[in-house]
Amino acid sequence: MFGQRLALPLVTGTLSLLLAACAGVQPVAYSGIDATHQLQPNHGDDRNKVPLAYGIPVSWSRYTQVVLDPVTVYRGADAQFGDMKDDDKTTLARYAQQAFTENLGKRFQMTNQTGPGVLRVKVTLTGAESTTLLVGQAMHFDIAGNLYNGVQAVRGGQGAFSGSVSYAVEVYDSNDGRLLKAYVTKQYPNAMNLPAAFGSLSAAKTGLDKGAEALVAQMH
Repeated sequence: MFGQRLALPLVTGTLSLLLAACAGVQPVAYSGIDATHQLQPNHGDDRNKVPLAYGIPVSWSRYTQVVLDPVTVYRGADAQFGDMKDDDKTTLARYAQQAFTENLGKRFQMTNQTGPGVLRVKVTLTGAESTTLLVGQAMHFDIAGNLYNGVQAVRGGQGAFSGSVSYAVEVYDSNDGRLLKAYVTKQYPNAMNLPAAFGSLSAAKTGLDKGAEALVAQMH
């Protein structure tokens, strides 16, 4: 009985701490992104991960090739990297280049030449959160942490003390320069994904993999 009375406030207190600590970064309409002024609030089912978006009707089948610009790290004052080291930002940019190249290559022929039937995709890393070392992993073995992560997994939310990545995507018709699609997004692993909890950048990298897959899925 005493153990039950003691456990309840401990679990409740831990959950309160988790809710406060996991509010996390929310992407904004970054002032230095070319498509910023065309972005609008997204009211779709994916608005928690893609709060701002722009798009026009596009027949994606008209496009058979794609140019992927080098992924860049956003340097504006409204960037959301916190105290992340520049080396880690560079690591994520390189990983993003790899993830988007691999996934776009499943749908389009990769090219360096612009022209008719060729898309141009620009990805800009605008923020990231590292997984909190030790704590992020421990939450998968803690009663309250597992409860919180289970709820987050069902609702598509971010895991306790888990990392994430935020970035902007701009898709242009490379022939005439028209903006076809743009959005800012925050991506992270499923809250119950234990392997992604190990390594400070693993969650952010998993988010990039998921985000690259999601972009290509929208182009069919």
